[in-house]
Amino acid sequence: MMYFDPRYFLFIGPAFLLGLWAQWRVKSTYAQAQQVPTALSGAAAARHVLDSAGLQNVEIEPVPGTLTDHYDPKQKVIRLSEGVYNSRSMAAVGIAAHEAGHAIQDAQRYAPLVIRNVAVPAANLGSGLGMILLTLGAIMSVKPLLLAGIVLFAGVVIFQVINLPVEFDASRRAKQQLVALGIIDTEGLRYVQRVLNAAAWTYVANTLQTVMTLLYYVMRYSSGGRSSSSR
Repeated sequence: MMYFDPRYFLFIGPAFLLGLWAQWRVKSTYAQAQQVPTALSGAAAARHVLDSAGLQNVEIEPVPGTLTDHYDPKQKVIRLSEGVYNSRSMAAVGIAAHEAGHAIQDAQRYAPLVIRNVAVPAANLGSGLGMILLTLGAIMSVKPLLLAGIVLFAGVVIFQVINLPVEFDASRRAKQQLVALGIIDTEGLRYVQRVLNAAAWTYVANTLQTVMTLLYYVMRYSSGGRSSSSR
């Protein structure tokens, strides 16, 4: 009979706790920075950053949800959540400028971003089919299923590892441009840094969790796919 393997918590537990802390920190710093006013809204700040980089072709659109902000490289569109698009706060301009940083990366063919975009299909397959195969292989103790799942899930790990420098660089560009264009001053930069640094910890936690998940299943494969609590 198969029981849940307690070793899974030893692998995933620290990354899971780090993720919870990172999520709390993002919400906390975001709420604080929302209270600090700016002259421009998030959308206006992003537009200013884009135009200064010669990217008048990149559109900016509002999107439902909270912290659902992202840059779509296929459509050349920055989508900002409702709380960022219209808000005139340090939190809004920081997040909006971060997404504008991704658009600049795209325009300059920033190598890690190019590689990350190529890795998206493999990551999607690994997070879907890969996890199914890993779960079935572990429950049934079938090594070929585990191996197939490991290979597919490795695509998720590669994507997450490549994603780290992409996100860090976008934040670096955002802070530089916000100051250079006079959108924020030195005092405002402190709030923007807090928001973007907090977001960076979520990327680190997600990466660590995927890496440790892969290592756990590699360990299961090496031990014949058996759980320490199976019998």
